[in-house]
Amino acid sequence: MDTRRRLVPDIVTLQAFECAARHGNFTRAAEELNLTQSAVSRQISDLEAQTGMLLFERIRRRVVLSDAGRKFLPDVQKLLHQSEQLMVRAVTAGSSSALLSVATLPTFGSRWLTPRLHDFMARNPNTVLTVGSRAQPFDFDEEGFDIAIHYGQPVWAHGTCTFLCNEVIVPVASPQLLASKVLEKHADMLDGPLLHLTTRPKLWTEWFEMNKLTSDSAYRGSRFDQFSMLIEAAVSGLGFALLPRYLIEAELKSGLLNVVFDVPLTTENSYYIALPEGRQDNVLARAFQNWLLEQVGQTL
Repeated sequence: MDTRRRLVPDIVTLQAFECAARHGNFTRAAEELNLTQSAVSRQISDLEAQTGMLLFERIRRRVVLSDAGRKFLPDVQKLLHQSEQLMVRAVTAGSSSALLSVATLPTFGSRWLTPRLHDFMARNPNTVLTVGSRAQPFDFDEEGFDIAIHYGQPVWAHGTCTFLCNEVIVPVASPQLLASKVLEKHADMLDGPLLHLTTRPKLWTEWFEMNKLTSDSAYRGSRFDQFSMLIEAAVSGLGFALLPRYLIEAELKSGLLNVVFDVPLTTENSYYIALPEGRQDNVLARAFQNWLLEQVGQTL
């Protein structure tokens, strides 16, 4: 047998390994896979022979991953996931004339992008969208996305970035909280309570410094690691929050949140559209990019 073919992994065998590793038991793995216990044991033995590694240690009636098995498992799980996604895309492609896979920042996707997608779909009928949330840049070849929305600087390995918009942040609060406070000047907000985004702890300090104020109080208050949670905290009256306007369009329109002082802070980072190098001729991805730019021009 050709050496290269001998090294190609058998997906069924890898599934047996992953399942046995997850359960720590060949019998339970066999039940999940609808196989016999001996079949699972044989597949594991074949995989150990192929790799030259002892993947499990047999301890009484249990099987425990060896050091080599623990190192091997994450790569196997990644390969199985990629194989599953490959088949999903293939099946989807068989029933649609156009596919587009979009990666977006989580809160941007749920609060700004998704409510507008009906317009893109109306302009591009028979399109099937796959929208996934990604907070950080990734490898386009590994993930399989056609286009991504990125926050930060215009840098993406093996990708090109197009400017989408700046981020404009304003201080907001619920009507109930505002009714309980006397806010005549910016400094009155230092008494809080202030709400913070964990990943961007200096936002309040930057806003106060922009307004010629400095105080250790700018760091005090509760912290949340997602904009979505920070928004809900502000709506419930937990405190003042610095939030991008585009994320709270509905709350501002309905009156669930009010701008305290209309003094916006433009952050040093911006939003960009990233396209993978080598796939710049993707007509549907280009159409989505142009649509995004149009939408931003109308609303942000």
